[in-house]
Parts: sequence; structure tokens; C-alpha cells
Amino acid sequence: MVSTSSKPLNIDLSRIRFDIQALQPQLVAWRRKLHQCPELGFQEHLTAKFVAEKLQEWGIEYQTGIAKTGIVATIRGQRSEVRDQKEKETVLAIRADMDALPIQEENDVPYRSQHDGVMHACGHDGHTAIALGTAYYLSQHRDTFRGTVKIIFQPAEEGPGGAKPMIEAGVLKNPDVNAIIGLHLWNNLPLGTVGVRSGALMAAVETFHCTILGKGGHGAMPHQTVDSIVVAAQIVNALQTIVARNIDPIESAVVTVGKLHAGTALNVIADTANMSGTVRYFNPKFEGYFAQRIKQTIAGICQSHGATYELNYSQLYPPVINDPGMAEFVRSQAVTVVETPLGIVPECQTMGGEDMSFFLQQVPGCYFFLGSANLSRNLVYPHHHPRFDFDETALSMGVEIFVRCVENFS
Repeated sequence: MVSTSSKPLNIDLSRIRFDIQALQPQLVAWRRKLHQCPELGFQEHLTAKFVAEKLQEWGIEYQTGIAKTGIVATIRGQRSEVRDQKEKETVLAIRADMDALPIQEENDVPYRSQHDGVMHACGHDGHTAIALGTAYYLSQHRDTFRGTVKIIFQPAEEGPGGAKPMIEAGVLKNPDVNAIIGLHLWNNLPLGTVGVRSGALMAAVETFHCTILGKGGHGAMPHQTVDSIVVAAQIVNALQTIVARNIDPIESAVVTVGKLHAGTALNVIADTANMSGTVRYFNPKFEGYFAQRIKQTIAGICQSHGATYELNYSQLYPPVINDPGMAEFVRSQAVTVVETPLGIVPECQTMGGEDMSFFLQQVPGCYFFLGSANLSRNLVYPHHHPRFDFDETALSMGVEIFVRCVENFS
């Protein structure tokens, strides 16, 4: 949540061009329509239909059904100027995610979710609205940019991940994408700020699920048993030493056991214990390291107690690593939209994860945070909270930044 000491900057709307300011009511309407009809990953059929209808209405070339519910819109610029005939046309991609979360909304607003147990609690409805606004503006102002823009409407960012199957389906090809950008509305920053940095922005996401197999028995006769709870407790403690005693303190990493379930009665020693957790880190060199160390730790403790185990370890998303050149390019465009120097926040890392990372592994790019919290309106609840909401003024700011990036990229 945004600190109560965080104050939004004075928003100078004159920095947003008139045509984009005029889009603001429509951006809000699109966002609220999407917010009312949230859908989980790879189930974004209503969302995709809405996006496709708008693209068709505006005469924008698009392809649907990519990675089930994904869409790619293609807009070709018409700005004419003298250039080297041997120079290829540039292709910039803009990525926006569309999926919601399995959360019951608690906001009392006219546009609250109409789908029980599903909510846009992370701002993806806003991302989709910003991408639509960018597509519309560019389609009406093709003479302001050269090259080609691909706008990627991606499913399933919250899981199991839509970026990788979209890449495998060829969204970065024909024509080949030279660079990619994307944004995340961010309630950890106040409205009027942009978080952009070179290098690692968000962490790798890995998960593990482990079952400890002991031997049950009577709580008064522990010598006849192998207590899975005792074994699990030692494993939980030991896992914390992987970061504390194996990772350079200069590096950042987290091992969290978020679930631990065992036992059925107070006087029965449980024969099994189940635990699940997550691993986060920024440095790609740690890929594979935590999987190995967690397995070694669990195996050693189980062996010492006469227990066995079953471990399922998954590497979900790699870290989000921004290209230095693209990060500086986005920063140079963002400073024309937000007030400087306070408007640009370079130290904005988070251990949250994002499958934008897969796109950034393929082409140079930059993912950045767009401040969307407003303390004066109580729009400060964190992402994935049932009362998450954001200041919709950020929508036109997002369109403005994207448009300026397109106009100045080629």
C-alpha cells in the first residue's frame, strides 16, 4: 500500500495532448465495462470480443485466437521523410494483459464486478483500455509515426502464463519486432509518477509443493512414529538459511513457505505434512540454484528422521530485465508527460513477478510502472486486494507515454 506520506504530484494535464485528453471519458468507459466483466486466464472471451469489435470498428488490422484468447493489432505509420533506402522499417510492440483474478470484489462502485468470485484486482482492465486508446489514436494519426506498431493483447498473465504461448505462436514475427514496451498501473506509486529503471525490475517466480511422508501413531507414543510435523517444521526453518547463509547479501532473494497443512487431531501424530511456497530473485544466474538447494535441504532432513518426501518444483517466470537503451528511451519520453525530477522513480523494484519477462528475453524492451494511487480519494489498496482500485486519470497518461514512444522510436 502507498505510504500515507506519499503525496501525488500536481498533475499538469497540459502535458497530455488535446486529442488524448479528449479520449479520457472513453478510456474510463472502456475500463469500467471491462471491470464489470472480468475473466480468468485463457477464458477472456468477452474481453477479446470487446477488443476485436473496437479494432474492427476503427479499421485496424488484427488477428484473434492467438494462444486461445490473445489478439494482435497491427498499425502501419505513414510519416514520410528522407531516409536510407537500405534501412529497414522498424517494428515496435506494445503489450497489454487482459486477465483478472479469482477474488470477490468488495468495492461499492457502479462498475463493480458482475462475475462472482472474479475481479480485476491488478489493473489489467486499465492496461487493456490504455492499449485500446493507443490503438485508436495511432490509427487516426498514422502520419505522425514511421514503421509498424504491434499491440499485443495477452491472456493469462496471472497464470498459467500467456506470454510464452503467444511468442511460440509467432507474435514477434512477420514482421519481426525490434523492441517491445509495456506498463503496469502501480498503486505503490502516486498518480503523476513513472517507475522506470534499467536492468532487473521484477523478480523470477518459482514455486514448490512438497509432501513429507512419515509414520503416524498415538501422540503419547512418539517413539513408534516418524512425526511428519516435526520434520516439516525443521524444513521450514532450514529453508530460510538458503538466502541467509548461501546468497551474497548484496543480492536479493526470497524463499517463502506460504502453506503448511498436517494433522487431524491433537493426540494423533500425523503421517503426512504438505507444504507449498515460492522463490523470488532478480539475478538470472540463480536459475536452477534454488531448485537444487531446496531439494538437498528437504532430502537431508527427511533422511535424518527416517521420512521420505515427494517434491514438485516449477520455474514459472524468469525475472523482468529491462534493456538499458530501451529503459533510457522510455524515461526520455515519460519525462515529457510527468513533472520532473520527482515524476521519475528509478528505484522501483519489486519481488512481484510478470511474464512480460519472456518477451524481454526475445527482444530489447522496457516494462515500467505508471503511478495510479491517490491517497485523497482512498485509492491506495494494494494489488490483489478485494478493494483494489486506481485513479483513472492515469489512463490518458499511459496513452500519452505510449504514443510518444511510438512517434520517437523509428
